[in-house]
Amino acid sequence: MMVNYYSGDPKRIQHFVKVHSFAKLIAELEKVSPEILLTVETAALVHDIGIKIAENQYRTSTDKLQEQLGPPEAEKMLNALNFNQSLIERACYLVGHHHTYDTIDELDYQILIEADFLVNIYEGQLDSKTIHQLNKNIFKTKSGKSLLEYMFKT
Repeated sequence: MMVNYYSGDPKRIQHFVKVHSFAKLIAELEKVSPEILLTVETAALVHDIGIKIAENQYRTSTDKLQEQLGPPEAEKMLNALNFNQSLIERACYLVGHHHTYDTIDELDYQILIEADFLVNIYEGQLDSKTIHQLNKNIFKTKSGKSLLEYMFKT
């Protein structure tokens, strides 16, 4: 469904597929419950759904616009796919907070943030000082920290 949503935009499709893969990997390595795994995977696939609306309406897609505009669009899509309501609510919460790092309250949220950063660090070619700061201040899971260190030699 997200591939269709971002049809013709390989950059966005590549991004959410990679974030999903890292989120699933971290969640599995952290041995989360099946429910948390499903939440993490769902949120990872739709986490940037607000970009398209933001760019169409405002010609920009700031982090705050993504967080504001993403949840209603994610809710529409997940309802159309017949996801259960509690999963939709949590996934939409994560979509609405995936650029907010001072309110991380649960493991699913932490995993999504780490997976998104693993992809964004590479795509944005962030410098080693920034990567070190992210490792120190953002990454908390053992698996996310290991992936960050293996990938970027922090």
